[in-house]
Order: sequence, then structure tokens, then C-alpha cells
Amino acid sequence: MNKATLKLRRIEPGDNPGLAALIREVLPGTGAPARGTALADTSLDRMFETYDRPDSAFWVVADEQEVWGGGGIAPLDGGDADTCELQKMYFREELRGMGFGKALLEKALQKARELGYAYCYLETMPYMETALSLYRRYGFEDLSQPLGCTGHTACQVWMRKKL
Repeated sequence: MNKATLKLRRIEPGDNPGLAALIREVLPGTGAPARGTALADTSLDRMFETYDRPDSAFWVVADEQEVWGGGGIAPLDGGDADTCELQKMYFREELRGMGFGKALLEKALQKARELGYAYCYLETMPYMETALSLYRRYGFEDLSQPLGCTGHTACQVWMRKKL
């Protein structure tokens, strides 16, 4: 992987297999269980189609051969209409620390504002310390309970940011 060849761009239909493989590789490596996490989501193999809607957006970090990371926003399932959810933000280890997480988060929050959302919600695990630090730097605050009906029952940290 060469940082100079990597691009942060909107997801394309051809990214589906690489993105699904990335999430299936990265998430178990964090210690997250298969049940109650993004690994159980039916959308995993059709991410382009899932986020190809006017109220959603998804970006990938990719070079010509491979998807190295990604993340997006969509309405919070079972939540208030003014709340989007930051979803499936995962990066291969080789990509971490290069600033792509920050860049993607900034894009996602800006898009959420453009789409008229008032809040951005996320769910994660307490041992994902680097991600938690990033979210807190961007103003996400801890909640005492989950919002909506994401199906991610294994996630133990719930956060929200006013946009």
C-alpha cells in the first residue's frame, strides 16, 4: 500500500466485495463478536446499494486494487428523523494513523449537516480506544443507553453529537 495512491471517495458498486471482506477481516480482529455487531448485518454484501439513497452516504479509502477502509452515515433505524448514525467505520491496520479516519469523519459530519440531520449517533466497543478518542475530540458525548434499533446489541458504548 502506498499512501500516495490512496483516495477517499464515495463508494462505488464494485467496492462491495472488497468492503465486505475488509469488515469481515477487521472487526473480528478487534475482539468484537460476530453476533450483535456489523458482522451480522444483512447489508454487508451490498453496501453500495444500502447507502445509495438521498438520506445516506458512504466513503471508502481505496487504491486501484483494494479497499483499505470506509465509513458512512444513514438514518438511525428506529430513531428520531433528525438523527443519523455513523456506520461501519473500519480501517485496515496498515491505514490507521494516516489521518484517513479524521478525514472520513469530517466528510460524514459535513454531509450529515447538509442532509439536515441535527444529531449524529454511533455505537462502538469500549476497547476501541483510538476510535473513542477520535469521536470525543469531535464532540461526541457518551450516552447511558442505546438509541434506535440497530441490532448491534454487543456494542457497549453509545455516543451522540449535536451537529
